[in-house]
Amino acid sequence: MDYQLEYQKWLASDKVDEATKQELLSLDEDEIKFRFISYLAFGTGGLRGTMIAGTNAMNVYTVAHATQGFANLILKEGRAEDGVVIAHDCRNNSTLFAKITAEVFAANGIKVYFFDSLRPTPVLSFAIRYLSTVAGVNVTASHNPKEYNGYKAYWEDGAQLSLEQADLVSSYIAATDIFEGVKRVDFDNAVADGRIEIIGTVVDDAFVQKVIGEAVDTGAIPAVADSLKVVYTPLHGCGHRLVPEVLRLVGLKHLYTVGAQMVIDGNFPTVQSPNPEYPEALSLGISLAQKVGSDLVLATDPDADRVGIAVRDSQGSFVTMTGNQVGALLLDYILTAYENTKTMPELPYAVKTIVSTELAAKICRAHNVTLHNVLTGFKFIGEVIKNHDDVGNGHYLFGFEESYGYLKGTHARDKDAVVAAMLIVEMAAYYKAKNMTLYDALVAMYKTYGYFMEKTVNVTMKGLDGAARMQELMNTLRRNPPTDVGGKKVLALRDYLTGVITDTASGEKKPTGLPSSNVLFFECEGDNSLVVRPSGTEPKIKFYLLINGTDEDTCKATVDAFAKTIDTWL
Repeated sequence: MDYQLEYQKWLASDKVDEATKQELLSLDEDEIKFRFISYLAFGTGGLRGTMIAGTNAMNVYTVAHATQGFANLILKEGRAEDGVVIAHDCRNNSTLFAKITAEVFAANGIKVYFFDSLRPTPVLSFAIRYLSTVAGVNVTASHNPKEYNGYKAYWEDGAQLSLEQADLVSSYIAATDIFEGVKRVDFDNAVADGRIEIIGTVVDDAFVQKVIGEAVDTGAIPAVADSLKVVYTPLHGCGHRLVPEVLRLVGLKHLYTVGAQMVIDGNFPTVQSPNPEYPEALSLGISLAQKVGSDLVLATDPDADRVGIAVRDSQGSFVTMTGNQVGALLLDYILTAYENTKTMPELPYAVKTIVSTELAAKICRAHNVTLHNVLTGFKFIGEVIKNHDDVGNGHYLFGFEESYGYLKGTHARDKDAVVAAMLIVEMAAYYKAKNMTLYDALVAMYKTYGYFMEKTVNVTMKGLDGAARMQELMNTLRRNPPTDVGGKKVLALRDYLTGVITDTASGEKKPTGLPSSNVLFFECEGDNSLVVRPSGTEPKIKFYLLINGTDEDTCKATVDAFAKTIDTWL
């Protein structure tokens, strides 16, 4: 792509507003190249980028362009009459981008259902199947900093687009002129003539009932409701209404919300980043919890599909838990609660991603539950659910990924912080009745199954050559795979790009059984593993350390040794 030609095209177009042209005229050569060297990639999760002018960014022109490509897929499938449903989060420009998305779909003859205000991502996923639409879009950048926005794209099963569908949309985008090839109608006019239908709380009400129906032990929270205290923060985002509503409906009496963070604000003024993976994002919640004597702190990200928690440790101080720890605790609790209530369904199964804790495998074996491993991304968990539903075989219990995403139930096909928050409170109530905190439960779980520790090392590679540097590192590890990691011998290499698992001792090869993806998985002695993959939404390469051992100190030593090996690679 000739970035200068594209840059000049934007400056010359009468479709580009004057403010955007002035922004473009202020750029130096390197910035022009960065913004116009390519189009913002459309992947299985849709779009994500910073909100600036240019083809390689989120703005009104690239959003409309991508939507035209998505519309072309729907038209090719002959599904225009089935319609799409559109939602958005609290971010700056989310409402604007959502309306532009609706305008493009409507101009292409595709019926649009448009939420009247911000909604969590899981509500959008639910709404697709509830309204029987062919697709859906939620305008959000999930947990990214305020400079970002994005566009999550879904198909009729409520899961994000498949690899094949995303590739088709990308090809349609590439074949469409960003200015002359995009159809648009006026939003208000399309509402007036019925091409865009505004939808309100009827979908929310149905969603809430489905979520409440996923409680396993409905008596757990009421049994300790007089003493159980919970603090919640939506981090200025979409969970502000439905999470408190659900928690109160299931019997929680003492719910405290962080007032400053209940304010909807796309600038996220009280946090550096609205990501519940970061302990500092929970600091205001922890301060309130200390003041009111709370047992638990919950924090959801801006589109309410991820949830982080803080719990009291053995000294009574608040500590945060990782996504792997919460996922394993929830899995163990859900399976135990089904057994205790004698309601375990037939042919139960759970799902996790390959970069998530292997503790889940031990838990499932102990409860005679099948565990499926999938590639990173909740869409792959959704695919497992769909495949089982299609053949009417198996009962989905729970799925999770290490990045704080959890789902119980099939009402949504993406991670759902609303149902996860409810189940975490139910789990806290179950253990409180036993005079245990969730920290105590974690310690007990490790005593039962062995000690596990996970760590993700994120290495940012920004700039024009960032993607090339990430790919070169992946190529180097493929060409010359290490014989050991942190002093632990590599027993096998799973290359998910080629789909081959190679035994390092015998050279024997077998298939991974999963779709192709740019991921390397090093199986090391002692049931330790290291996974390497470039991020699909950020300029990062990620290293996932999956460690287990006899105790915490042993695991920490292995984590440190693995981290030192990664440093030598960089």
